[in-house]
Amino acid sequence: MTYRFLIYISHTYALPIGLPLQEEIKQRNDEVKWFSELEAPKSYFPENGELLATIEEALAYKPHIVLCITDVVADFLPGLKVQIFHGFLANKHTDKKGHFRIRGLFDLYCTQGPSTTIPFKKIQQKKKHFLVRETGWSKVDPLFKIEENHREKPTILLSSTFSPKYSWLYNEEVISEIQRLSKTGEFKFLAVLHPKMDKDKIEIVQKMQHENFKYYDTTDIIPLFRQADIMFSDTTSAITEFILQKKPVVTFRNNKPASHLINISNPEAIESAIRQAFSPSRELLENIESYIYDTHPYFDGKSSERVISTCIEVLHTDKSELSSKPLNLVRRYQLRKKLNHFTFKSYRKPFTR
Repeated sequence: MTYRFLIYISHTYALPIGLPLQEEIKQRNDEVKWFSELEAPKSYFPENGELLATIEEALAYKPHIVLCITDVVADFLPGLKVQIFHGFLANKHTDKKGHFRIRGLFDLYCTQGPSTTIPFKKIQQKKKHFLVRETGWSKVDPLFKIEENHREKPTILLSSTFSPKYSWLYNEEVISEIQRLSKTGEFKFLAVLHPKMDKDKIEIVQKMQHENFKYYDTTDIIPLFRQADIMFSDTTSAITEFILQKKPVVTFRNNKPASHLINISNPEAIESAIRQAFSPSRELLENIESYIYDTHPYFDGKSSERVISTCIEVLHTDKSELSSKPLNLVRRYQLRKKLNHFTFKSYRKPFTR
């Protein structure tokens, strides 16, 4: 049979997660369309695929599988609802509010590695209304397919979360030190910021540009990962994406510093930490490797293939042993109000074909 997939998004940062999935679906000669809850991503279509303009069009499409790169999904849509995730575990929130928050809307969670699979399976044993399968994450598939070019200078990728609580861009001393280091001419700096970053902070980085410092306004950050030797960041899931290359990361006041990171809390320590990252110890490299195998132990660039195969397999699997999803009347009303589509219809049992 020909399967109908719907990629369900809210923000532009979902595009590089959904595009590898779209490519895999098309290679199988199945159908794929997109739906965005919010307006911002819509300007990126039809360049990146076929967008359904309204929720009514999405309903008429009758998807078999809904790939959700969002925290929520319309419960009244037909199809197997699959949580793909829009980032790695970044430790910016508690489990109840962050990565492991169960909203009672998804039938299947496609996890990235043991560090997410194990907690979700423990939750599944209690909730019993969804399934968990480890597949790896589609966004990093291109990471293992792009060749690295020769670099004339040691290259540092700057990234930051949009959260004022954690972002180094809210510390003037850090900004000054980065600016000073960039002007020595010893290093090349590449900068990319979260799409939700405050515009004033983006302007600060734009003004820092010169021969050895370039800002990139993009959500397609994988190519930048391949151009850099190390990363300087704070508390963002982009750290994990970058470190999968087995390249060191320096963090400024990371929320949960660990042995795979070079974490500092004083701006005066930035230069020495960067030099340490360019000459990493064996212990640091071993810690990085251990972290990778716990977080995303897939280096074949085939996570999208595993996701789609898993979705099709689960679609046809008998799921009668799963309980109904919780009513969540308030959340369901909020979704209907957000999408301006009011209906009593709700798929509380996992979709089976």
